[in-house]
Amino acid sequence: MTIEYLFNLFLLVSALHGFAFSIVLFSSKNGREKSMVYLNLLILVISINNIQSWALERGLLQNKFALDYMQFSWHFLAMPFLYMFLVHYLDLPQKSFNVLKFAIPAFILMVIAQISFVVYYSDTASQERLDYIYERYSSLEEFFSMLTSLSFFIYSMYILYKKENLFPKILSFDNLKWLYSFFVLSSVGYLLWILALVVKISLNFSNFLFSYYPLRVFTTVLIYWLGYQGFKQIRILKERENIRKSLLIDLNGSFSVDTIKVDTEKNPSKSQVERQKEQFQEIDDFIKSKKKYLSTKYTLQDLAKDTELSSSTLSLIINNVAEKSFTDYLNEMRIDLAKTLLLDPEYSDYTITSIGLESGFNSKSTFYTVFKKHTGNTPVEFKNLSLATLNN
Repeated sequence: MTIEYLFNLFLLVSALHGFAFSIVLFSSKNGREKSMVYLNLLILVISINNIQSWALERGLLQNKFALDYMQFSWHFLAMPFLYMFLVHYLDLPQKSFNVLKFAIPAFILMVIAQISFVVYYSDTASQERLDYIYERYSSLEEFFSMLTSLSFFIYSMYILYKKENLFPKILSFDNLKWLYSFFVLSSVGYLLWILALVVKISLNFSNFLFSYYPLRVFTTVLIYWLGYQGFKQIRILKERENIRKSLLIDLNGSFSVDTIKVDTEKNPSKSQVERQKEQFQEIDDFIKSKKKYLSTKYTLQDLAKDTELSSSTLSLIINNVAEKSFTDYLNEMRIDLAKTLLLDPEYSDYTITSIGLESGFNSKSTFYTVFKKHTGNTPVEFKNLSLATLNN
């Protein structure tokens, strides 16, 4: 079993997998969201590109349609579709240029030009000469495709890294780490692409296919990973929006706008313990009424700004009265909300991740760890045990 055979098998399996994934994604509840439509199209063009490469290697397209080649640059559309997915996921379509107005006409012109080129030369050159001429032509087309793709890629990175002020809403639901990871890994893909093209030219456009193996495998796996991540993230996003809307929570504003004046006067008629209990009650009412515990970034320093007490004084009050650290104090409220959401029939089909994040935790792993620390069970175990008890 040769490397070439394994690679062709990978192209076939990955293409079939991509087509199946696209059908499932399009048929899903969130599959027709605009961002998901473009992500689906991205998966499709990569799948078509892979099945085309497999068919060419198997000789299935030769001598069909008066062509010996059909190496259309489907990958040319990949980055434009990724860009469109990004701007719709970040809710920026009105503030961004629709690159498909350029990309699709350019792709059609490339297809027409390639067909015209092959038809023109097919009767005027030997097969060997035609192979050489075609590979030189396709390399020019590939170079143009790479430069265009790289331009879209750089601009997409610019939006993601430098324009956070344009999408604060999405950042309140998603820290976008998965997208940042994708763009970092995509940089590796472009390096592999440049290397493959350099090898192709240095070998005088013959016996170069091996140089594209790492590129094809890497980019295919990366794009499908993005598809699964996008599919998962859009579901979590929608669930978090619904939870937040139903609980009448607004986490998009500043957390230091509303302040309270905690009594710091030393009334000689009251003991220090009594004063601290009163101060704690005011602090507790404020945090619960403003739902400060739902902010993953709410700290003692933030509370100090809101109450005009020092961090050390606040820590002392909470430790003495609540008999727990500030972090445990907030986490207890978060766990109470998570318990309510886990047992609410309205959210029975929601992911544990959505419930944990909307309860104020910054990650699924942190939610699981803290939940088990406070209850002795994981969220799933708690939900199953509680529902079983209720049913009995």
